[in-house]
Amino acid sequence: ELFHSSIAEVENEELRHLLWSSVVFYQTPALEVTACVLLSTKAAYFVLHDGLRRYFSEPLQDFWHQKNTDYNNSPFHISQCFVLKLSDLQSVNVGLFDQYFRLTGSSPTQVVTCLTRDSYLTHCFLQHLMLVLSSLERTPSPEPADKDFYSEFGNKSTGKIENYELIHSSHVKFTYPSEEEAFQVDMPPPGRGRGPLRPKTLLLTNTELFLLDEDYINYPLPEFAKEPPQRDRYRLDDGRRVRDLDRVLMGYQPYPQALTLVFDDVQGHDLMGNVTLDHFGEEPGTPGRAGQGREVQWQVFVPSAESREKLISLLARQWEALCGRELPVELTG
Repeated sequence: ELFHSSIAEVENEELRHLLWSSVVFYQTPALEVTACVLLSTKAAYFVLHDGLRRYFSEPLQDFWHQKNTDYNNSPFHISQCFVLKLSDLQSVNVGLFDQYFRLTGSSPTQVVTCLTRDSYLTHCFLQHLMLVLSSLERTPSPEPADKDFYSEFGNKSTGKIENYELIHSSHVKFTYPSEEEAFQVDMPPPGRGRGPLRPKTLLLTNTELFLLDEDYINYPLPEFAKEPPQRDRYRLDDGRRVRDLDRVLMGYQPYPQALTLVFDDVQGHDLMGNVTLDHFGEEPGTPGRAGQGREVQWQVFVPSAESREKLISLLARQWEALCGRELPVELTG
């Protein structure tokens, strides 16, 4: 009733899927907000909280406004709704391990990322989106424009796994890479409650663990982008050797799933220097752990038990290969 009376733009429009998700808009890349995402046979609607209006610039305020004239007697009060028509959709970029997806149109006001942080939710939305796109009639694709310096530069990716690209029958391009999403929380001062969750990308290699600040909205560069974004795609927040992990603490709370990684704080550790030593062997007379006895904790939250078990399993396998024994995992309250 809400969709047909207050949101749908045409009478015969059908609602096909609904999703609650955090979203990031191209013109406000530092602002992550919650939206009710409604996918119809004509468009994707992002219903936002009214208090967010002040954060958006005028070009982005191409929102659908309240149509219901009997506002006071209506059970539905839409604050603002960002609309991306499916006829304007050009590409869909899926995040690593299906943790988010970006919908991209032809202009900066038509780019939005949904941070589901859940592979199942992402899969369901994309499945419904492909079905809806299959029912749309599309005109032939225009001839590709000449690439400028920045778009050419942005397409180069040395040392990375090639992205898998699928061109849908509607001419919308779907691009799939591979990734894992996690959260880190600051350790609160004594006597204070838990700090706010901060989104992080958790990267596990065969010897190191990294926490990265990731730009979810600007990469890969949209076709209309004429210069690189101000932020790098990944910014290193912290990095630790897997061999320095002392133990893993698991909480009982159902959502989000809590996980604490406790590391021995090794002073003066150079990650790049460690890569060199791992390759060429230990240097003679290498000093012992200067900071032995100190600990560093990463308090991590993941959205599901499956995600947590997968992370622990991969981490335990690497830790056992490096340390020759089972990784200590402790249950906490």
